[in-house]
Formats: sequence, C-alpha cells, structure tokens
Amino acid sequence: MSRKRNFAVIGLGAFGASICDVLMGKGANVVAMDRDPAIVEQIKASVSAALLVDTTNEDSLLRAPLEDIDVAIVALGDNLEASILTTMLLKQRGIPYVVARAVSPLHASVLRRIGANEVINVEEETGRRVARRLVAPDVLDSLPLSADVSLNECLTPKFFIGKTAAELELEAKLHLRLVAIARVAVDLDDSGNGIRHERLLFPDDTTIIEEADRLFLLGSNAAHDEFLNI
Repeated sequence: MSRKRNFAVIGLGAFGASICDVLMGKGANVVAMDRDPAIVEQIKASVSAALLVDTTNEDSLLRAPLEDIDVAIVALGDNLEASILTTMLLKQRGIPYVVARAVSPLHASVLRRIGANEVINVEEETGRRVARRLVAPDVLDSLPLSADVSLNECLTPKFFIGKTAAELELEAKLHLRLVAIARVAVDLDDSGNGIRHERLLFPDDTTIIEEADRLFLLGSNAAHDEFLNI
C-alpha cells in the first residue's frame, strides 16, 4: 500500500480552507498554517495538524515541522509580499513541490521566477470559465487540461437525442471524445415514492444518448468551438 502524501497549506482563507477540506477528504495528511490564532483554532479539528506560523519570517518557518511535506500550497494570493516571501522560503527549505496562488500575470511571473513548481491564477481561471459559459450557455463547465485541450460539460444537443456516439461519429467528424454521461434516474422507495439520483455513465458504442443527459466531451479548444457553432 502506498503511503499517504503529506501536504502543507499556508493561508487559511476561503481558498486555503477549501483545499484542506478536499485533501482531507481524499485521505491525505494536511498541515494547515496561518498567522491568525483564531483561524488556526477554528480549523484544527478538521486537519491533521494546525500550526500558528508567520511563514514570511525565516526563523519561524525554519522551526515549522515540514521535513516530511511532499507538496506545499501557498494560498496567500491577496497578500503579494507574503505570498512571494513564503514561496521563496519554502523552496529554500527544500520542499519538493510548491504550488502558489497568484492574482495577476505579473504575480504569477514572479512566483515562477523564484521557484514555484506550479502557479494557479484562480481569479483568471474563474473569469475565463464564466465568460465561456456566458458566450456558450449550453456549456455548463469547462476544465482546461492544457493550453489547447479541455474537458467540457455540455447539455445534450437536440440532434444527439436517441443516437449513440458511434452513430454520431463524434471522433471522426467533430474530433471530440464522449468520455462520460451524467444521467438522472428515478427509483421507487418502499412506499412507492420516486427518488431522483444521478449516475455517471462511461458510454460505449451502444449507449443511447437521452434528452436530459449532460455530456462530458474531451477535445481541442478548436474542436469545442467548432462543435458549438454547429
């Protein structure tokens, strides 16, 4: 059995706290760090360890028990100086992989220059996703997998209903792969009442697409744009 990975999350605002919650839910070890005593006290029951640390202070960070940390997430985007200093000090401590949150392209550039292995611009990514949804309301969500490839969650177009992916020739004609279908089903409980629940299907060539399905399509951004213009 592989060992649990150890994460440090620095900065416990809404962004940092949500990362802690997801990581703990996945069974990881999470050390949460902040310089606000009230925040540390509030989160300590929800993580593996919660530490009161000023990560912009070199002595304070050197004393923090980070020897076994595999990944550190710097969630201090709103405080640029603290974000940059913390990222730099974590790299100096030899943390193998540092993920840092940025709030602007310039901030992201600085973080990369001082050694951040990965930079997340949450505001920019969220803005792009909202804009794509407004321009293309049939696209419920979009997850960029690289600069050129995305996984889009879409409503079912009318001309898809009652057909299979094989009949539609999605890959040959549209250069998109149908990787999953979210489908609502209704079961009856012991009293005969209908209970709605959602299933995630992994379709094969015989799976018939239904009107209320949500489709997860994988492909290049150009292929997605062409699909939306059909």
